[in-house]
Amino acid sequence: MQRTFGAIIIGDEILSGKREDKHLAKTIETLGSRGLSLSYAHYFGDEPSQIIAAFKQSFATDNIVFSFGGIGATPDDYTRQCAAAALNVALYQHPEAVAAMAARATIDQGFTLTPSRLKMAEFPLGSVIIPNPYNQIAAFSCGDHHFLPGFPEMAWPMMAWLLDTKYAELFHQTPFAEEIIVIERAGESDLIDVMESIVANYPTIKLSSLPQNRPEGRIIELSIRGNPAAVPEAMQKMQQEVHNRGYPFSLK
Repeated sequence: MQRTFGAIIIGDEILSGKREDKHLAKTIETLGSRGLSLSYAHYFGDEPSQIIAAFKQSFATDNIVFSFGGIGATPDDYTRQCAAAALNVALYQHPEAVAAMAARATIDQGFTLTPSRLKMAEFPLGSVIIPNPYNQIAAFSCGDHHFLPGFPEMAWPMMAWLLDTKYAELFHQTPFAEEIIVIERAGESDLIDVMESIVANYPTIKLSSLPQNRPEGRIIELSIRGNPAAVPEAMQKMQQEVHNRGYPFSLK
């Protein structure tokens, strides 16, 4: 069964430009290496009302969602509280999350279970913890929604672990092919009718068009991807039509 994957990326520092987001590219890469693809991504600042509304909408679906950021204990971290509010449940101190921190405290004298640290073990009722091998401060899942830290060195291994332990049966389910043609001297408006025809006649493929203006002239980088049985035929149709219209092209 095909599942939809989404990403929610939270933090004022990203929207203000103080920090460059790297989660989106890594999520695409991590899914892609397993034959999966990301269907959507949403960005939010540290605004609880917006985060709650987004989570309510997302929880109403059966999507698999990775949320990055906002699960710490500082005043600008709202994700844990917002997830609980969206589910209309209370936060509670998860005993497994506390146990993981306590285990670290026994071997790391500089790590103590302060009230602030224990706040990071407060998850929505019904949550399942996500182990954090980096520092033993767990993240959490609510069904197929997985709430990860904003720090890449923690979040990315946790995302890979979740995929490999919970969703391995989804890997490489859908055969996939992609072919790219680079068309010179043409604008998108010159080929829209061809694109529409190909999309209509080959429902198992997706087409994307990326126009560019270069010093030597304009080009279109056009990708046809999807069902391996349909992609070569659809691309052949595109090449033939481009040739008929007199535009030079090359395959990438």
